[in-house]
Amino acid sequence: MDVLEYKSRIIDNKIKEYLKIFGAILIEGPKWCGKTWTSKYNSNSEFLVASPKGNFNNKKLALMNPELVLEGEFPRLIDEWQEVPAIWDAIRGKIDESTIKGQFILTGSASINKDKYIHSGTGRIARLRMRPMSLFENGKSTGQVSLCDVCHNRAKDIYTNEVNLDTIIDNILVGGWPSSLNLDTKNGVIVAREYVKAIINEDIYKVDDIKRDKHKIELLLRSLARNEATTVTNSTLKKDIKDKDLDDINIDTISDYLNLFNNMYITENISPFSSKLRSSLRVKQSEKRHFVDPSIPCALLNLTRDKLLNDLELLGFLFESLVERDLLTYVDSFNAKLYHYQDYKNNEIDAIIELEDGSWCGVEIKLGANQIDEAARNLVRINNQIEKDGGTPAKSLIVICGLTNASYKRPDGVYVVPITALKD
Repeated sequence: MDVLEYKSRIIDNKIKEYLKIFGAILIEGPKWCGKTWTSKYNSNSEFLVASPKGNFNNKKLALMNPELVLEGEFPRLIDEWQEVPAIWDAIRGKIDESTIKGQFILTGSASINKDKYIHSGTGRIARLRMRPMSLFENGKSTGQVSLCDVCHNRAKDIYTNEVNLDTIIDNILVGGWPSSLNLDTKNGVIVAREYVKAIINEDIYKVDDIKRDKHKIELLLRSLARNEATTVTNSTLKKDIKDKDLDDINIDTISDYLNLFNNMYITENISPFSSKLRSSLRVKQSEKRHFVDPSIPCALLNLTRDKLLNDLELLGFLFESLVERDLLTYVDSFNAKLYHYQDYKNNEIDAIIELEDGSWCGVEIKLGANQIDEAARNLVRINNQIEKDGGTPAKSLIVICGLTNASYKRPDGVYVVPITALKD
């Protein structure tokens, strides 16, 4: 590949680090997010299992002799290995024969059943998660503010840039697909809609060879879109489908399809943050529902800029989805984890960042600058309550905002950061 054409990704540094530690790495994530391009950039040879050349000759070759496809200069890329699961065991065996690190980079856009290969690869093959591009990666964030610095209370006050609401909405509608990088909003939206069509009409049937009801899949996806960035239950999804689409799906089918979406990396739910606070507060254990990119719910609901301007509540949830997509990528770079917080006293924090040392940071996500004061008060109040109930107070408190032109620390100690100035 032409190195000059490659647009750097945050995961590049971790790939280089892990190749020095493990015999192979597996880069997992949704289709179209850039896994192959990034892996090509970090490898010296390649074997593309799903290449259509020669009537899919590569796949036929891999099926006949998986070990043969491993011959090449290290690191060697094996793209879409799950098309021939025996490749996994062949790589594991190859690694066991040598102490050489960084032999292979594997990519996968769907999880497969563990019974299709023999060995887990533990200690030999490390897993990394890749997502659609963050605003910093696609050039929509200036990167003037480091999230890591904010979390460790060392960020400085700076003027950033003016942002208008249309720009924020466009970023939500188009999403972080690399193929949309040089497109205008109208054409970028088409990319997202084609992605959804491919999911429904093709990709779902390739995961485990089980034929499912395409209509019911679409119904559930639309219901998830209407409930993006919420802790909606399976029962509520069932009711939502009945109320909004005048149709019905049983609970077992909903559970099956939700697992399928997770296995395809279409969704990436955020887990609750609980006992790590060591507080006596009882917390809820519901996951927050998330598509891997905000453009997916927009495409499913056929949203436009005008429609979102007329539904500010939905716009707020989709902005939260955009921010949390970026946070997931940013926190990975400094080995932190992302959660959300709800307790039975109706206290909620949009996002919790748990740092490597076990300390945590509370994050509220607000679209408008007029919501900053309320968000900051909420963070301070909940943090004080957690400490009062015997819990560990936050290392930092942060409001990530869409429409503000400065990054600064308030007198109450809460940071305010524009999403369009944030990086890892």
